[in-house]
Amino acid sequence: MIRQIEKVLDEQIRPALAAHGGNVELIDYDNDKVFLKLTGGCQGCSSSSATLKDGIERLLKQKFPDITEVVDMTDHDSGENPYM
Repeated sequence: MIRQIEKVLDEQIRPALAAHGGNVELIDYDNDKVFLKLTGGCQGCSSSSATLKDGIERLLKQKFPDITEVVDMTDHDSGENPYM
């Protein structure tokens, strides 16, 4: 499952994030939950929670119905634009 998730991240999600100076790292897949870390311009961005829930989570759940949740593992307090 991790390989399939990585493929979707590579082909559909990372290019869009890269256009804004960001990226996403797959930390783990466990108990039908995907654990992600946003990096680059996404770390500390005020829109990152919307990107994660309304964009990434929605797409991954459409592709993989077994996924119940996408968990944000990002340390938003660090980075250039902390917002939390």
